[in-house]
Amino acid sequence: MSFRGMLAEERAELLDLLRGLSEQEWEAPSLCTGWRVRDVVGHLLTDTLGPLEYAAAAARNRGSIDRVNNALAASFACLPTAQLLHKFEHESGRLSRFSPRLMLSDLLVHHQDIRRPLGRPRRIPADRMIAVLSYPDPFAFPGRRTRGLRFVATDLDWSWGDGPEIRGPGEAIALAVVGRAIVLDELTGGGVPELRRRCA
Repeated sequence: MSFRGMLAEERAELLDLLRGLSEQEWEAPSLCTGWRVRDVVGHLLTDTLGPLEYAAAAARNRGSIDRVNNALAASFACLPTAQLLHKFEHESGRLSRFSPRLMLSDLLVHHQDIRRPLGRPRRIPADRMIAVLSYPDPFAFPGRRTRGLRFVATDLDWSWGDGPEIRGPGEAIALAVVGRAIVLDELTGGGVPELRRRCA
């Protein structure tokens, strides 16, 4: 399946989840430090902006990815829940048409950022999981955590890198390499202590 097709399916699965959440769950903390579920969805609504709108936001925030992300998430998160859902369903796809592979990596990780704290596990399709493992979101600087380490998924036919080995479920690896330290206990191997140090 194409990256665009996988992105569309991932977005549809997240939308199904979001439609079933209570208002209390929308206010629950996610795995993203300082962000509630609604803040994560607000961040994902960056995909409703065009390139010029995003460039203007970047200029206002002096090009800092963290400041841009926080500012845009906050600007959308204050919307009523129904409006957040409407925008996510009907207006997404403007930025991602230029880089669906990047947006898939961002969306899948943030989908899990929402699901895990809410206790809503799922089985991620193998093609999507391998796509994200093979191309983690570069704006999360995965190279800082993966350099000189070897990663092996125990539930997929996927491995990458050289050095001390880290083994575990593909989902846990995908979250760990972009800094979600909460999944480190799900991983094993001689490279885990170094990865833990880098995620600290």
